[in-house]
Amino acid sequence: MLPSPYWVGGTPTLPQLIFMTGDYAPFEEPGRKHPARGILISSNQPTIVFLTVCTKDRQPWLAQPTVHKALCNVWSQADAWLVGDYLLMPDHVHLFCAPRDLSFTLQRWVTHWKRKFSRLDLPNTSDWLRNFWDTRLRRSENYTEKWNYVRENPVRAGLVKEPNDWPFQGRLNVLQW
Repeated sequence: MLPSPYWVGGTPTLPQLIFMTGDYAPFEEPGRKHPARGILISSNQPTIVFLTVCTKDRQPWLAQPTVHKALCNVWSQADAWLVGDYLLMPDHVHLFCAPRDLSFTLQRWVTHWKRKFSRLDLPNTSDWLRNFWDTRLRRSENYTEKWNYVRENPVRAGLVKEPNDWPFQGRLNVLQW
């Protein structure tokens, strides 16, 4: 369990805001084609991010037991951000994460775990799409709503009849509000 953000070394602190920028600047022109990067981290509210990462060319190689196990191991080792609930679809992964080490931006962490996974050279796998999609959740209800929607993905895709039947999902850490 992480210490309360209001206590530093046994001393109460005031809430602070930190804006973690990505490793590159967002598009500044009107009608940009990609979302601005960067996550607002506030010490007076939990920071939980909903993240979607796709395979390159949407190749369907993620939904297999060896990939599932390897990703769980990589996420556990690359613990600058903690992974909560996650679900692997054949060509993309949805996960919820929260910062553990504020010196790692979300961009840097995603790049790190994708690189670690790719170096495993697992059979029947391919490359990741370079970018990803993320959004910071503002309320605990957002987490619940998004997770319920994500759990239905395999059902909507016709892969299973019930969300619990999908084997490529789980929770590595409890991300609390």
